[in-house]
Amino acid sequence: MGISLQQFEQLQRRATRRAGPAVEPTVAVAQTHAIILGIDPSVRGTGFGVIRIEKRQPSVLGHGTVRCPAAWERSRCLLQIVRAVREQIAKLKPTVCVVEGLFYAQNFQTALIMGEARGASLVAAAEAGLEIFEIAPRKVKQAIVGYGAAQKHAVGKMVQRMLNLPEPPEADAADALALALAYAQSASRYTFDLAKRI
Repeated sequence: MGISLQQFEQLQRRATRRAGPAVEPTVAVAQTHAIILGIDPSVRGTGFGVIRIEKRQPSVLGHGTVRCPAAWERSRCLLQIVRAVREQIAKLKPTVCVVEGLFYAQNFQTALIMGEARGASLVAAAEAGLEIFEIAPRKVKQAIVGYGAAQKHAVGKMVQRMLNLPEPPEADAADALALALAYAQSASRYTFDLAKRI
């Protein structure tokens, strides 16, 4: 018993999806969200990364880390995060924002502080009218590296390779770029089970 050409193409697409963490941008993604902002929130070092989806390969428009000295009060750090995210949005004009999803912190105080940084980022993105999605950290690593418990170094190296950068970005910025890439990857496959809208 043979299979039709259409069935063969479906099998081929499934096999390609399972083969590895390559980003497969399509015209559908470019029409909806061509510029994606990824944010890895933290009070002392919030990473951000902005990519543009293009036909051949995504490109980096900007990335960095919003740093706040240890001597600063948390409220001052949160204001700094909001200002920096606003500035990147105004400069690079993303249409969608992807933030790292909540994870189980070791203690309540850590979770609270992380939530504050995440909230500051979300306010800036929502204020600009961006669609906002979240992706769990393990799912990002799975999508980019192929292993949900991958180390930060591995994520940075894969982000460098996928975006054709001369060197790996610093850790927080690499995580933010990985979020943007994971979103682009899930969107190109017409499935948003990886990203949850918030």
